[in-house]
Order: sequence, then C-alpha cells, then structure tokens
Amino acid sequence: MTAKPKAEEKGPVERLHERIVAGDRGWFFARIADRVAEQRTAKGLSQRELAELVGTTQSAIARLERGGRPPRIDTLLNIADALDCELVVELKPRTG
Repeated sequence: MTAKPKAEEKGPVERLHERIVAGDRGWFFARIADRVAEQRTAKGLSQRELAELVGTTQSAIARLERGGRPPRIDTLLNIADALDCELVVELKPRTG
C-alpha cells in the first residue's frame, strides 16, 4: 500500500482530481459542455453527426454535453477540430 502525498506534494493533476471527486467541477465542466453544445447546434450538427466526425459515439457526446463526465483533452481537441474551432486553455492567477 502506498502512502498518499501530502497536499503540498501533490501536482496539478492530483489537485484537479481531488476537486472533481469533491464535486468542485460543476462550473468548469458545465461551461465546456455548454460551449460544445452551442457550437454543435450552430453548425447544424446532431450529436450523432458530431460523434461520427470525432470518432466516438452519440452517447459519449450526450454525456459530455450534460456534464456527466469530464472530457479528456484529446477528446476536446478532436471535438474542436470537428467543429472548426480553436481549443483555448488558459491559466490565470487566482484573485482574492
């Protein structure tokens, strides 16, 4: 059995995972889900059509759009390509 790292020893992936497990993901993943759905409908694509362009299933797109599961970055890149969009990931210093 391995010991869990102390908070100060955890990397960003571990901290993000903890936030996801703790339920502190709502605003972030909901925003991604909304943007994917907005861009998909703006392009006149069904979930099934987007899924075919991305190489996944309609149910995976539906899950992503309702915020059921955090998407992998490679999946988001494929979705951005299929929607002819640029994927922008930005890190900003926290305020307050």
